[in-house]
Amino acid sequence: MMTASANRAVTYVGPGKVEVREIEFPKLELRDGPGVNPANVGRKCEHGVILKVVSTNICGSDQHMVRGRTTAPEGLVLGHEITGEVVEVGRDVEFIKVGDLCSVPFNIACGRCRNCKERKTGICLNVNPDRPGSAFGYVDMGGWVGGQAEYVMAPYADFNLLKFPDRDQALEKIRDLTMLSDIFPTGYHGALTAGVRAGSTVYVAGAGPVGLAAAVGAQLLGAAVVIVGDLNAERLAQARSFGCETIDVSHGAPQDQVEQLLGVPEVDAAIDAVGFEARGHGGDAGHEQPAAVLNSLMELTTAGGGIGIPGLYVTGDPGAADDAAKAGSLSLSLGTGWAKSLSFATGQCPVMSYHRELMNAILADRVQIAKAVNATVITLDDAPRGYSAFDSGVAQKFVIDPHGMIAACPPFVAPPSTPTKQVRCRK
Repeated sequence: MMTASANRAVTYVGPGKVEVREIEFPKLELRDGPGVNPANVGRKCEHGVILKVVSTNICGSDQHMVRGRTTAPEGLVLGHEITGEVVEVGRDVEFIKVGDLCSVPFNIACGRCRNCKERKTGICLNVNPDRPGSAFGYVDMGGWVGGQAEYVMAPYADFNLLKFPDRDQALEKIRDLTMLSDIFPTGYHGALTAGVRAGSTVYVAGAGPVGLAAAVGAQLLGAAVVIVGDLNAERLAQARSFGCETIDVSHGAPQDQVEQLLGVPEVDAAIDAVGFEARGHGGDAGHEQPAAVLNSLMELTTAGGGIGIPGLYVTGDPGAADDAAKAGSLSLSLGTGWAKSLSFATGQCPVMSYHRELMNAILADRVQIAKAVNATVITLDDAPRGYSAFDSGVAQKFVIDPHGMIAACPPFVAPPSTPTKQVRCRK
């Protein structure tokens, strides 16, 4: 057993604010703390491992909590996108060993319940007393401690963890491989569940990291044309950098601009990578309209087509504009979707359904996901500034390097006058 040492982590301390704080070194047990379900307190995890975190990413889902748009409690340790080196294994772990470098799916899954056996690991029945499904460092997900830290405990290691076959090769491609814990599988899942296949025309709503990952996923599945829509010029430029067509939805409804590109005002498949903090189109672009994206996608998608929804929707939004939206109730034009026989896919991505194959694509140089999402490495101490810059809309995916294992990075600075300027790491 490893001797306990210091541990630091990124914690949510109130709307708009995160801090790096000292926390307890992890044990193979779920202890009481912010957001931990009382029924999970004291839960033994001899099936788990302790990880030295090699990389952990800031996610748009984290940003929803930090903005105060969820019921996340103050003091919650953030972070569900984790790649780490095993430094301690529990008594019941058979196949994961100390020294293994592994990707950790953001879904926590037991591997034993009905849903896990059917590969529906996003809705495991045994890890969250409140509802099906769980995740590290996330509100209402059981209270499992987040991974934006120096060390973290990962339960059910033999089932959950994806071991990289060659450590040196993995470290060379770590900026890509760090995306396997969530963003890349989630984007790919959005494309796959939307029905993208060879020759498809695809519209992706949202050019944040998940939208860009969905666009990469659509390309990997053989889409003929991938169109990305957003309000942010820098993020749209990032989408064009790897071959996407783009539209600025502040100029009007997506259908009109899609027709200019394709000759018809519809696509075969559509992906909502925005979620519940959506804004309107055209003259309404400055106003939050949580159902705007979903309703526009129902208009935009061809009859019989599919809509993948990796964008997050919640049951509790204290910052919503009206009481219905505060409870997750949106004014959807479901009649349009029903009349057009559209299919919808929602919920957490079951990462383990995809991460091994996507790892192989990365290792075989079939895809450069880090380049597509503009992966930018920062230190753990710079995480608060990374959150602030990400919230401002920079076209970057921030990768936290708690132990300096990725590269020797200069201090991260986001100049106020040029918020999208990238600070590059130098070896």
